[in-house]
Amino acid sequence: MTQDAGWGGAYGGPPGYGGPPGYGGPPGPGPGWGGGWGPPEAPKPGVIPLRPLQVGDMLSGAMSAIGRYWKPLLGIAATLYGGAATAVVAIIGILYATFSDTFHTVFDDDRQPHLTWPDVRSLVFGFIALWVVALLLIMFCTAMMYATCATVLQDGVLGKPATYASVWRRAFSRMPAVLGAVLLSGLATVVPLFLIVGGFIALIVIAVSNDSPAALIALIPLLILTVVPLAVWLYVKFSLAPSAVVFEGRRPVDALRRSSQLVKGSWWRIFGISALSSVMAAITGYFVQMPFTLLGSFPTATLGEDAGTAQIVTVISFYFALGMLGQLISQVITVTFPQLMTGLLYVDQRFRKEDLAPVLVQAAAGNATESP
Repeated sequence: MTQDAGWGGAYGGPPGYGGPPGYGGPPGPGPGWGGGWGPPEAPKPGVIPLRPLQVGDMLSGAMSAIGRYWKPLLGIAATLYGGAATAVVAIIGILYATFSDTFHTVFDDDRQPHLTWPDVRSLVFGFIALWVVALLLIMFCTAMMYATCATVLQDGVLGKPATYASVWRRAFSRMPAVLGAVLLSGLATVVPLFLIVGGFIALIVIAVSNDSPAALIALIPLLILTVVPLAVWLYVKFSLAPSAVVFEGRRPVDALRRSSQLVKGSWWRIFGISALSSVMAAITGYFVQMPFTLLGSFPTATLGEDAGTAQIVTVISFYFALGMLGQLISQVITVTFPQLMTGLLYVDQRFRKEDLAPVLVQAAAGNATESP
């Protein structure tokens, strides 16, 4: 099943498209068959049953997706974040080789009180360039992982196999649009936070020049309580946009509209499930990263006052290497699991609002028929 035929084409049509109205499950025995009068159990060709999902269905579906498709998921994540970390380390090495004299001058205790802007200018610009490159790499990796998780779910919902190469190819083709959707939604979310900062600064300035600043400073919590909920509301409102880009082939602005449409009426549910998945991933990532941090800190505790430069550099390099490895594994968890949950929220909303389940039942049956 291609992307267009699977989700954004025939399956992206209006509610009930692709099946008769009211068709809520696969053909099967009538009521009471097998000793029960309830509706037939929803088919489950992949990681989730093809019906409106409960929280448990999503949690088990996300874990099943990781279990079934761990090779493309973890392989692409390792490629992305490992490549980004390698690039940052290489740039740091280049900066150090290029500005080693400046570096030693800046950190020379005897020279520090007499440093001037020309002494540190090249080093400052070098670190600004490093920060910009690292930010661009993080944005690319994040967008690519968002696209990867949604691409995996395209196959996972129907139980289709997926390889590293096929997932990479399809995710990479949608990555620019996903990045655009993420940037636009992020901008919409960050603007209210900038309003908080601007309002905070303005209130401080007015309070300092006012005879009774206490009343003005008391407005700061009110400002925060007003703007932060707006930022959270916008974040949830547009949270399904990356999934809409991948599943339906939409462009960034259209994906934001689509996300808003799907979230409408279910904001609190999507907010709660998204928050739960993020907290679970953050806790898991923390406990995964902690052993690497502790292991890397042991050698630093053995350094004495007479330690040489080579020994210090070796120990610090070992500490940062283990820290980066732990951060890499933690990042994979904290990005992959919440995005799989978000993708399942997108699918669930289409189940609930557009009766997509019957169409996927037919697609799954077609896949089973085509399989040898």
